[in-house]
Amino acid sequence: MSNPVIVVVGAGPGMGASVARRFGREGYDVALIGLPADQLDELGKTLQGEGITTGWTAVDVVDQEGMRAAITRFGDHAHRIDVLHFNPSAFRQKDPLTLAVDELLEDVALGVGGLLTAVQAARPFMSEGARVTATGSMAADEPWHEAASLGVQKAGLRNLVRSLDRTLEPHGIRAVSVTVRGTLKRGTPFDPDLIADAIFAAAHQPEDSWRAEVPYDGTEGS
Repeated sequence: MSNPVIVVVGAGPGMGASVARRFGREGYDVALIGLPADQLDELGKTLQGEGITTGWTAVDVVDQEGMRAAITRFGDHAHRIDVLHFNPSAFRQKDPLTLAVDELLEDVALGVGGLLTAVQAARPFMSEGARVTATGSMAADEPWHEAASLGVQKAGLRNLVRSLDRTLEPHGIRAVSVTVRGTLKRGTPFDPDLIADAIFAAAHQPEDSWRAEVPYDGTEGS
């Protein structure tokens, strides 16, 4: 049998890299999607140097055609996608009185719509036991008014993950978002490596006690 495969959408040197590395250590082959291209190249080569089988494609998450093509190539190559992890969001420091409607929609297209595109492209390669995971945020519940679109994205992401979970459940596929209730920073309880551990654990929850949202508050066992 071939190794299990994880596709990490929105891969970068922070959270995306930590998720890729965490699953890679468990024997997953890793496929990366993200921008900029030079940063993605560096990450891919670093993971390969650590002994993790890695491929990557530089594409904008809001480029629906490019995203579908990239995920399809990964699926065709491996003949499977076992985990699809969605990481990206847009940070735009504008409050609700200065945020334009087209700016809000642009951000939601990235932070929510990108998941829709990714799952639809990956679904033909996902079989029973496959998982969809997403990096959530406390901004869904406690938005910072000066970056209003981020809270909308994260609330929408959580809502979409719940809908995906209900839709995919009859096929033995589950979806989960991990709500990070703090600010990512290396060397703290919100180190991306620790959150990646929580995402790995969330993807491997027992089926009979599955939760479509798992909080992470920086304490052991969260």
